[in-house]
Amino acid sequence: MTNEKIYNTKEMQTRVNDYISQFEEGYFQPLSMMARFTEEIGELAREVNHVYGEKPKKTSEQQNTIEDELGDILFVAISFANSLDLDVAKAFDKSMSKIETRDKNRWTRIEKVEDESNE
Repeated sequence: MTNEKIYNTKEMQTRVNDYISQFEEGYFQPLSMMARFTEEIGELAREVNHVYGEKPKKTSEQQNTIEDELGDILFVAISFANSLDLDVAKAFDKSMSKIETRDKNRWTRIEKVEDESNE
């Protein structure tokens, strides 16, 4: 097991803010942040295509992983939230509540198997 720290969303937002706050430039403007987010999504798409698609990676290409690219997207998303003074946990909760309500009957549920020892 690795010694990686598990962060809650508040700690993640604080860590990103502490990093960005070191620089005079600070957070990017929303339109630039959106472009940055789109760029990172493209990098994730490229990596997924290398792993699961028909386009193998060139030997000259840098070795990235899907996990690396998702981490970059998370950093940009948190930076975007921080720049707009939004709480990531609150945004996540609102989104999950919407999805859990809107999509609760959208897909086929997995049937729960009764424990045979209780029969």
